[in-house]
Amino acid sequence: MGAHAATADHGAVPQVVFTDPEAASVGLSLAEAEQAGHRVRAVDVDLSTVAGAGLYADGYKGRARMVVDLEDEILRGVTLVGPGVGELIHSATIAVAGQVPVSRLWHAVPSYPTVSEVWLRLLEAYRDS
Repeated sequence: MGAHAATADHGAVPQVVFTDPEAASVGLSLAEAEQAGHRVRAVDVDLSTVAGAGLYADGYKGRARMVVDLEDEILRGVTLVGPGVGELIHSATIAVAGQVPVSRLWHAVPSYPTVSEVWLRLLEAYRDS
């Protein structure tokens, strides 16, 4: 293997289904994480509550789920459903592939008002649950 060989984390390959609404995911679902023996908790956020949703489209509806490993405090998976979520999945892919601790994700300030504010809402939901 040379210095420029491409590699991929096969456990963090994003998937997008271009339906109406779009569905996107990366990493493990809650059930998959539990079956793999991880001690996890899922948090869900209604995307319509995010400030940027109303700017994206009138009547925006969607859901976001973050699966957090309770021992390592990293994301095991993220699932998004809603208009344009295929554009959000890359940030989730970086968090999952990079095993970014939840405590560090708090430092990644989302653009306001955009749908990416969902990251802050997910972190708040995790903290408050």
